[in-house]
Amino acid sequence: MFDTVLVANRGEIALRVIRTLRRLGVRSVAVFSDADADAPHVREADVAVRLGPADRSDSSAAETYLRTDQILAAARRTGAQAVHPGYGFLAENPGFARACADAGLVFIGPPPGAVELMGDKINAKEAVRAADVPVVPGSQAAAPTDEDLVAAADEIGYPVLLKPSAGGGGKGMRLVRDRADLPTEIAAARRVARTAFGDDTLLLERWVDRPRHIEVQVLADAHGTTVHLGERECSLQRRHQKLIEEAPSVLLNAETRAAMGAAAVRAAESCGYTGAGTVEFIVPGIDPDAPAAAPEGVRDFFFMEMNTRLQVEHPVTELAVAVGTEAARLDLVEWQLRVAAGEPLSFSQPDISFLGHAIEARICAEDPERDFLPTGGRILTLDEPRGEGIRVDSGVAPGTVVTSAYDPMLAKVIAYGPDRPTALRRLRAALADTRVLGVTTNTGFLRRLLAHPEVVAGRLDTGLVEQTAREQPALLTAPYSPTNATTPDAPAAAEPVPPAHLLYYAAALARHLDLTPAADPDGWTDPFSLPSGWRLGGTPAWTAHRLRTPGQDPVTVSIRSITAGNVADATDNPAGLTREVELRLDEGPSHRARATLAGDRLHLTVDGLQTTFSLATDTTPGLAAGPVTWLGIEGDAWPLHAYDPVVESAAGAGAHHGALTAPMPGTVTVVKTTAGETVRKGQPLLVLEAMKMEHVIAAPHDGVVAELRATAGATVAMEDLLVVVTPVEDAAAAPVAASAEPAEVRS
Repeated sequence: MFDTVLVANRGEIALRVIRTLRRLGVRSVAVFSDADADAPHVREADVAVRLGPADRSDSSAAETYLRTDQILAAARRTGAQAVHPGYGFLAENPGFARACADAGLVFIGPPPGAVELMGDKINAKEAVRAADVPVVPGSQAAAPTDEDLVAAADEIGYPVLLKPSAGGGGKGMRLVRDRADLPTEIAAARRVARTAFGDDTLLLERWVDRPRHIEVQVLADAHGTTVHLGERECSLQRRHQKLIEEAPSVLLNAETRAAMGAAAVRAAESCGYTGAGTVEFIVPGIDPDAPAAAPEGVRDFFFMEMNTRLQVEHPVTELAVAVGTEAARLDLVEWQLRVAAGEPLSFSQPDISFLGHAIEARICAEDPERDFLPTGGRILTLDEPRGEGIRVDSGVAPGTVVTSAYDPMLAKVIAYGPDRPTALRRLRAALADTRVLGVTTNTGFLRRLLAHPEVVAGRLDTGLVEQTAREQPALLTAPYSPTNATTPDAPAAAEPVPPAHLLYYAAALARHLDLTPAADPDGWTDPFSLPSGWRLGGTPAWTAHRLRTPGQDPVTVSIRSITAGNVADATDNPAGLTREVELRLDEGPSHRARATLAGDRLHLTVDGLQTTFSLATDTTPGLAAGPVTWLGIEGDAWPLHAYDPVVESAAGAGAHHGALTAPMPGTVTVVKTTAGETVRKGQPLLVLEAMKMEHVIAAPHDGVVAELRATAGATVAMEDLLVVVTPVEDAAAAPVAASAEPAEVRS
């Protein structure tokens, strides 16, 4: 076994590897960018080395985690004998694997030749085809031109799937159903492939209807033994990005499981594989009206690709697979280390079986209510779930600043149970107990997805999430979401309070509590400094709290005291507690309510029903509207800002008609227009990239580009002005900005 291992990664996978190293008594070396200087993986390692230019701060992946020379220098400096690449970054880069070997370091992964072969999806398909592994029909040229791809699509028929040959993780994949769209989609896929993988070679495959994505974990030593550790079902995806993974798959019967496992072993052996890897298959879907269980006999399945690294979802295999008569669980990172150190596997295929069921959910910094655009910010509150059968692999901590420079995944929550229903229940409960305030995440969305009737029944396919979003959005919508906060035309006080209204009530009462001044040392509180609304000889006055959430119209929550009938009542207002109040949303009905603040929990009671929210306040200096109130419940969280109509009106007076702002923090990768150009509605103007996701900024109407502030390569913040398109009818009167300052560049 090694004495010192460098972990060439960041976030939760770096932390995951470091903890196994510590358990084995191996010294760990972390690397970090300036943005990650305070990250948990840096604090957890025995020693850490900074990456990046010596003369300036640049935390981009290209200048840090993708710099082979700096990583090798860090290994030499710290006396590391081996490098663990994690996943992403350089994990599947054969040049990096060779560079490690040339530097006298052990690359904890497969041989460079295996990485190179399986990293080229075109050659990988030919290699496994020769090993009698079924493959999906598609293009076969080594480096197909655009014309080759179009011809292949014409031959096999639509729909087709475009995939970067050198890529993985669903990045750059495009589903094309119409021949007319293929040239545009090829260009987009090549652009993403160049950016993400440095290689714009594409391949094209037949699209399988209602596909299920099922992968097989393999493990091979250098002594001729290769085994598979069963499958993982990864069919719950969005835009080809996995959301939920589980083991075993409910679809596979024993015959198909054995056949698929044997095919995965042959695929690994075809390239001389060693270490831990994953062979991914696509399985044609079944009749949606059929039972979830598979019929007898071996089902069709087709090879998609092999990931020559540890997978994000490896924990479900570690929890659900047992080895030997004692049903021992495996640590796949430990076995990566042991195989790399030359040890043989201590078990064989007959020793391996499934025992129980495990399911994983990926928590990412993205906003489901804004089409899953990447988010960011500083984590104010982080509570990770605990309990029987619950595991959390996390890479963040309170105070972590989430930027657009890296992958949006923050953590994984995994649940194990003796059966699938138990694991599902445990994971849903764990996600409800997960609190992340300060950064919008998909946690609540994942919890609702796991309650989807089709998911509960095991009737999965890779299009289920997007189909549900189109046809049954209510199944995936947060009940407390401000998007649901509509005031009825003729409200009736007897009607139940909508959950979305409770969110605004909680925010208003939290701010109301903040208005209460601290008592003097002698216990005296000036009654006229309290937000009680008390006034001489009249009913208490309303205190108006104007609030807004991003993307929603502002609302007003009015509060007045019920018991502030005299000075004694008005001053009897203990810290952290509101006396009973009357409140209403805009011109809606009034409700009786009270709030109690206990630590970071706000207990809100409205009309006798108590609801508990998590509460945090972002007091970062420079916030335009002052402190931001964050409220969380059942895995969801929202920021609520103070709304000043006077300030907003003044700002709106200078706003541009047709102004397009950045919908997310990120980098402008392509500018497709110029100032003065006449554009049509829907015409792409810019491409914005964040967390490896592209977003096209298109013209909102026919018009003229009156102002262009964005430049290629510029990093922009959310809501930065990018471009202004003056409508046709206004274009003649509107002056065109010949030049404009670029959007602010942030490193």
